[in-house]
Amino acid sequence: MNDNTMKTVQRDAASLEKISANCIAIALLSIGILHCQTGIAQEQNKGIADDGNIPVLLTSGLESQPLRSIEISVGDQHLTNDYGDWRDISINGVYTLGQQIFQLELASKREFNTAGNFLGFADTVTINDDWYTRISAGAGDGAFYLPRYRGDLFLYKKWLEHRNFVTSFGVGYYSSPDGHIDRNVNIGGVYYFESPWIVQLGLRYNRSNPGQVETHQQLIAITYGRDKHDQITLRSGWGGEAYQQISSQEAIVNFQSREVSVMWHHWLTPVSGFMLSAERYSNPLYERAGGRIGYFQQF
Repeated sequence: MNDNTMKTVQRDAASLEKISANCIAIALLSIGILHCQTGIAQEQNKGIADDGNIPVLLTSGLESQPLRSIEISVGDQHLTNDYGDWRDISINGVYTLGQQIFQLELASKREFNTAGNFLGFADTVTINDDWYTRISAGAGDGAFYLPRYRGDLFLYKKWLEHRNFVTSFGVGYYSSPDGHIDRNVNIGGVYYFESPWIVQLGLRYNRSNPGQVETHQQLIAITYGRDKHDQITLRSGWGGEAYQQISSQEAIVNFQSREVSVMWHHWLTPVSGFMLSAERYSNPLYERAGGRIGYFQQF
């Protein structure tokens, strides 16, 4: 191997290492390492923009650099038409062990003038160099806007020479305290550019019973930034929602909604920092706008 060939190989290897490092760092934001929106899907009355997680570009070296973190965040949102303000506080923990990423979320909330609590768990597991999966489950304490229980299962496949294009297929199940059931199917794709961009597209098909109400939603998200510095994500979701409980006695069914959000992560040190996010949601009954602030610490 001559000197020019050796330099090319070294340059390609360095480029691939850079891609992997940026992809892991940025993509882990979306599953709760640096949580800025719902890490584990909590509520039915939020659009696809809240729980359309960007797939993690897991690499074989993940187990040699365990990622452990905790984040505390608070949120406040204002609703029109006298539906009251929303407030919440959440704690998110992440622990990696070998080829698995475990996530635990605790949230205390007040929405539609009703208090509620949520507990969620997720596990991301590497199958091999090209495939991995994520399973999550959660339950509320009986508040009408939280699930009695819910579960989601996703399978991810990496493509291309550097495995920087990830496709996903997932299914979800949601059981509400009032007895109605949602079942959904999700497909998506994420392309990780060398730096500093990530682009995500997603589609969810949902069927709600009773009534067999069928809807679908779309998602697009763009992330710009570098690990340990600043990262900004713009996200938009729109489409139909099958069912949304707005009180213990009232619900809206089969309607259109739209949601946009922006989130910013800033590192204060190599292992800690803060996050800020703002979002706006609208449906035919009300509009909602607000934001979150949080602090994260990695170990």
